[in-house]
Order: sequence, then C-alpha cells, then structure tokens
Amino acid sequence: KQPPRFGPLWVVLFVFVLALAWLTVMRGALLAMHWPRFAEVADIWRVFPIGLRMDVIVICELLAAPTILFLLLPGKVFRRRIALVMFTLTVALLVHMELTTPAFIAEYDSRPNRIYFEYLRYPQEVLGTLWKSFPLQLLAVAAALITLTIWFYRALSRQIVFADTWSWRTRAACFPVVLVLLFIGARSSFDHRPANLSTASFSHDHLANELAVSSTYTLLNAIYMDLQETSTAMYGHMEWADVQRRVASYGAHPETASPTTLKPLPASADRRPNVVIFVLESLGAGFVGVLDGLPLTPNFDRLASDGLLFTQLYATGTRTVRGLEAIVAGFPPTSAQSVLKRPQSQDGFFTLASLLQQEGYRTDFIYGGASHFDNMGRFLKQNGFDRVIDQKDFTDPVFAGTWGVSDEDLVTKAHATFVEHGEQPFFALMLSTSNHDPFEFPSGRIELYDTPAATRNNAVKYSDYAIGKLLALAQSAPYGRNTLFLIVADHDARVFGADLVPIDHFRIPGLLIGPGVPKRHEKRVMSQIDLAPTLLGLMGVATTHPMIGRDMLALGAETPGRAMMQYADTNAFRVGDRVAIHQPHQRARTFTYEAGRLIPRSSDRALEQDALAHLLWAETTYRERRYRLSPQ
Repeated sequence: KQPPRFGPLWVVLFVFVLALAWLTVMRGALLAMHWPRFAEVADIWRVFPIGLRMDVIVICELLAAPTILFLLLPGKVFRRRIALVMFTLTVALLVHMELTTPAFIAEYDSRPNRIYFEYLRYPQEVLGTLWKSFPLQLLAVAAALITLTIWFYRALSRQIVFADTWSWRTRAACFPVVLVLLFIGARSSFDHRPANLSTASFSHDHLANELAVSSTYTLLNAIYMDLQETSTAMYGHMEWADVQRRVASYGAHPETASPTTLKPLPASADRRPNVVIFVLESLGAGFVGVLDGLPLTPNFDRLASDGLLFTQLYATGTRTVRGLEAIVAGFPPTSAQSVLKRPQSQDGFFTLASLLQQEGYRTDFIYGGASHFDNMGRFLKQNGFDRVIDQKDFTDPVFAGTWGVSDEDLVTKAHATFVEHGEQPFFALMLSTSNHDPFEFPSGRIELYDTPAATRNNAVKYSDYAIGKLLALAQSAPYGRNTLFLIVADHDARVFGADLVPIDHFRIPGLLIGPGVPKRHEKRVMSQIDLAPTLLGLMGVATTHPMIGRDMLALGAETPGRAMMQYADTNAFRVGDRVAIHQPHQRARTFTYEAGRLIPRSSDRALEQDALAHLLWAETTYRERRYRLSPQ
C-alpha cells in the first residue's frame, strides 16, 4: 500500500476529522437528550452549522502545538512518540469533556464552565461525592474514556508509521503553510475580531447556544477569563460588610445595602412611557457645541433646550462594552473584562431590559454592525432582550461601511421597529457605528467641517444628523408622544493625557428628553451608572433592582456627584472635585480636579477607602452572582 500523497499532513487531517466527527456526534446526542426543552427553540438545527465552525476553532487551537512538533522535531522515533502522545492527549481531552457534560448540565444547566475547573482543586471531596452518588455513571465514563483513548492511540500509531515519509527539509518547507491554515481556522474570521462565544449565540436559551460550542471550548474560555487578577489582588482587601456599608452610603438608602424601591405609576398615567437609549459611538464632550466643544452637533445642541442635559456626565471606561454595561445594566467597571464578555454574567444578569421585560415591555437591541462583536449579542439576548437586530437584518441599506450600515439606516430601521410595536410599550437600545475609523458615511447629508470627508469631525456631524432624523421621525409617529429618549455616548474618541486618569476625556454628552422630563441642566458630576436609575425614577416602576447608581432627580441639592472611571488598570473615583486614584499594587492617592488637571493632595483616607469599596463591590457582586433581579 502506497503512503498518502500528503505525508505527515495525513496524520493531522486524520486527527482533525475524527475530533470533528466526535464533537458533532456528541452535540447530536445532547440535543436528543434535551429535546423537550429545545422543541420550541426556533432554528434549533443551527447548532450544527454553528457548531461545526466553533469546533474547527477549538480543534485548530489544540492541534497547533503537536502539529508543530510533529513537523519540526528531528529524530524519527522521538518525533513519532511525541506526536503520538500529544495528539492522543488532545483527543482524550475532547472525549473526556463531552462524556462528563451530560452530568454537568443536569446539575448546573450549562456546559462545563468556571465551576468545573474550580472543583478540580478539591479532588478528594469531588471524587468522593461522585463515587457515592453516581458510581455507575462514573465507571461508565471512565470505561468509555479509556476504551476510546486506547482505540485512538492504536489507530493513530498505525497512521503515523504509514504516513511519516517526508524528509525534514520537506516538512520544514510546508510548515509555514500549515501554521497559516491553523491560524485561520482558530481565528475563524477576517473581521476586526476573531469569532467568539457570541458567534454561537442564536437563541434566548443559553443552553441552546452552548450546544453550538464544545465543552472544551467553554472550559478553556472560562479558564482564560478567570486567570485575570482580581480587584483584591490588584488594589487591596476590605471586609465585605465594610464594602457594602461604604457603597450603600452613596445610594438612595445609605443605612442599608438593600436595593432601592421605586415609586409606582402615577394614577394619572394610562400607560408607562416607551424608552429608547441611543448610544453614540466615540462621542466625547469635546465634540459637542453645547458642552463647550467643537460646533459639530447642531441637532443635539438644539434638542438640549428641550430636555435634561447632563453637563458633567462621565464614562466608566474607554470601550463600548464598558459603556454598555454601565448604561444598560448600571454596572460599574471591574479589574477584569466587561461583564458583557465574562462567563458568569451570560445568563440571569440584571439589565434594564430584564426589569422592563417583567413590566410588559418589548425589548430590542438595534445595531448596524455585527452583534457578535465583543459578545454584545449573546449577553443582551440572554439578559432581557427579546430581539437583537443587527447588520444581517437590514435590507437595501443606504450605505454599508467597514463597521456596518450607516447611522441613518440604523435610525430608519429603529423607527420602523417602533411603529410595529403599536400600543405595546417598548424599550430599545440603539448603538451607532458611523463615528468609527475609517469614518465612512453617505455623502450629501452634512456640510463638511473639514476635508477630506473621512475625518472624525465629519463623522461626528453625521452622527448628529442621525440624531436629528431619529427625533424628527418620532415626532411624526404616535409613539413619539409617549417615549423617553436618552441620547448618550459610550466613551470619548481618544482618551489620553498626562494625568494618571485623563478625566476630561471621560466626559461625554448625555441628554434625556420626553414627557415629564424637566428642561434644565444637571451640573453635578455623575456616572453612566446613574442613567438607568434616573430613567426609572421618571418612569415610576414599582420594583427593586441591584443598581448602585442614583436617580439624579431625587438627590438632595447638597449631595455631591460621583463618578467612576477606569483607564486601563488605573481607576479614578471622583466625588465633587476630589479624586481618589487606585493603581495595581500601589498605595491609593488623592487629588483634586482643577482646571482640567489632577492636582496631588494629602491622602483622604475615607475617599480612598470608598473608592476601593466600589472596586471590590463590583468584582464580588459579579463573582458571587449577586447582580440579579429580586425574586419579588
């Protein structure tokens, strides 16, 4: 029998195909086991094509190291043994993870995650429990794992001897091509970001979405997220009771750490208002005329006199996901990634949408780009949003650029969606895309501020054009008379400066307009996490929530504002003009903010401890899954 034409690459292909077949078969088995739950899930069949893509990602990642060694190591016997062991261990991992998945799902309603590897730290207790509770299942899994691993080991050893016929020079010559193919397979995207868990999100059922990936993928993702340092390790320790007390002292109920109870619907109101939050990409206060910035926002400036303008509003971070977690969930920044991307917030995490959903609202996320970016779609789908409308749902857009359809297409689609809701109250989160490098937008809409057209300033003017169009369309439709509009930026375009935290570049526009909204300027310092509580205060929803943001309209006139800002690993906590700065593994420092600069001052221990409490509160609340709707 002649050796295969592809030589040792035949071995890699052999392992790849077997691994892919195994994950596909097990996905089908899990689907069959849980079919009654998924019978009502629309397009449940999509777990297979999506799963194929996600399986290719994890298999390419796992095969990279053994493939490199198999191609480049000298010495035939040594190379073959190393490759045989590494390929076998890779397949054994895939087999083990899928075999243990049914029991894990039965216990936690999820594929293996952080809990799975945390329990590995306690083998005696865990194995003892499993042996006492599930002895037959444990034996069956062990027997199946050993049997399949031995079979694979023997089959692969024959393939290696059969196919390993190339010289070292030939193997080295093909190595770059193989490496590129593995990289493409692992990235699975030519977009700005590689495919991720959000790519597999197609349903409101989190377990259905998890069936579209493998258990090895979810476990490795959880490990990657967990490896980041905690806030305690980076900034300091504080007892939880002290954390709660200090954080609660800034809330509506300073004597407790309980959620705030909101006022009921006024007797005079026949229905609650609709709510639309229009999040503007990369729009700092320096671009807004009414905030003493450049004259780029005539529509926003005009509308500012018709509502509540927040003149000292500060973003919590420098990324869109950081802004979204603050705006839609009221959640402060942590030392790790945004909760939109962290594993334990992908189901049951509080958002304004999940609260309003319980009040009978339809909830939509409308975005002109691809919603899998930064895991936005998955997080929002599984935390209160009925629908995620993104670029694939736009037909015949006026303009489509690198980051998605134009802002006016976004506005037009949103308006049509709002009209379709009719008398049903709705909550919508909109996210713009046009004000993003390379600054693409349709011509003929604005008078250019500078030339050429593709500049940040012109893109800002175009985003402002979209704001004007949204409000004009709303005024022409019945829903416009009963809708609260919050227009707010996610963050500034570029955050830079000589200070530890360039506070002035965290300042962003925020405008609330609609029925019952006072027409004035709110000049106190405030954070993006204060926006949702302020909205709810105007709406009059009788419920409880875990947000620590404050209703700015209910604060006493003597109460100073507060804002939290994260700049890489440095965190600023501002109360009035006093600022506490925490840097990793360093003592906290106190400043005052004067004329746009941080001026060092003697240590304000109370302020620094309050700042630390807020950092630790966010991390602990996330890790212990405390940030949820009350059962009441």
